[in-house]
Formats: sequence, C-alpha cells, structure tokens
Amino acid sequence: MSGQNLSYRYSEAFKQKVVTEIESGKYSIRESSNLYDVSDVSIRNWLRKFGKNHLIGKVVKIEMRGEADKLKQLEKEKRALESALAQAQLKIIFLESTIECADELYSTDIKKKFGTVASKIPFKKQIGIN
Repeated sequence: MSGQNLSYRYSEAFKQKVVTEIESGKYSIRESSNLYDVSDVSIRNWLRKFGKNHLIGKVVKIEMRGEADKLKQLEKEKRALESALAQAQLKIIFLESTIECADELYSTDIKKKFGTVASKIPFKKQIGIN
C-alpha cells in the first residue's frame, strides 16, 4: 500500500480520549502518535479543539444572571457622573473667568475680599454712585 494516500476518520470520543490522556500526563503527544498511529499534527489540532490548554493565557469571564445588566447600569451611571463632573468643571472655569473680568473692570480682588466681613457702606457709595 505504499504510495497510497489513506485518510482515516476518528470519532469525537476517540479524539477526546487521546486529548484527555495527553493532558493528564499519561502519554506525550509523540507517545500517543506512536501508540494510536496518528500524526502529531492531527493530535495537536485535537488538543487545540478539545483540550483545556487552549484556555491558558485567555481571560475567561464567569458571571451570574443579571450581572451583565448590573454592569451596563453601572457603566451608564459612570458616564452620567463623568458628564456631570465635566459640566461642573466648565462652570467653575466660567465663574473664575467672570470673577477675573469683574476684578479688571472694578480694579479690585474679589477672591481676596470674599473671605472678609462685608462693608457696611452701601454698594452704590463704594463704586461712587450717589
């Protein structure tokens, strides 16, 4: 039969048996190849397809029912909080700019005076209006 190209089909159960034996350490790939007269390449493909080692180096996420919904809800709340924070920061920048403009317009330092006790002189007299 030399020179003929023979093709064998192996059952899923047989492939899984070989993979289990290799993963348990009972046989190496080479030993299984010799024992069952199967090519190393085929056995490596079976290991990739049926073996547990294909999970090594990958992140496997296990979650309970409802966890995905909870995660989506938390992400939505996070986006809302980030948006609110950004708006608050813009408001602070606007208010600080307004104070700076008022400082220049009235030649004063509102921030410095903010912590002091308010003057008893009416505002109109402070700015020179009768």
